[in-house]
Amino acid sequence: MGNPFQDQLLKAGLVNKKQANKVKREKHLNRKQKKKDVSAEISDQARKEQAAQAERNRELNRLHAEEKAQRELKAQVKQLIEKNKLECDNFGDAYHFVEQGKIERIFVSTEMIEELSCGQLAIVKLNDTYEVVPAKVARQITCRAKEAVIVFHEKKKA
Repeated sequence: MGNPFQDQLLKAGLVNKKQANKVKREKHLNRKQKKKDVSAEISDQARKEQAAQAERNRELNRLHAEEKAQRELKAQVKQLIEKNKLECDNFGDAYHFVEQGKIERIFVSTEMIEELSCGQLAIVKLNDTYEVVPAKVARQITCRAKEAVIVFHEKKKA
C-alpha cells in the first residue's frame, strides 16, 4: 500500500504510474543522502573529540613525567646529602649564614668554619635541617637542585 495522496492522484488521472515511481525514488534517495550527511557529521565530530582527548592525554602524560623527574631529583639530592653529610659539633663554634633574609646558625668545629670559608665545604638544606657536605657533593647537588645548597663559597675560575 502506497501513499494515499499519491493513490488519489493516480485515480484522478493527474499523474501516471511512471511519474509516481520517479517521485517515490527521489524521496528515497533524498532520505538516504540525509542519513549519509548526518553520519558524516557525527563521524567528523567524533574524530574531533578523539583528537581533543588525545591532546589532553598527551598533556597529562607530560605533566606526570615532569613530576616524576622532579621526585627523582629530590630523591637523588636527599641520598647525596644523607650519604655524605659530615658530623656537626653541637658544642663547637656557631657559623652564621643567611637564608631567605634570615640569619641562621649551625654549630661546627673551628676547622669546619675555615673549610666552609675557603669553599672546601658547603651547607645544604635537607627538609628543615642544615647539613655540612664536601664541596664535590655540593657541586653535584647544585646540578640537581640549586635551591638545596645554602652556603657554598666556591672559588671562581679565572
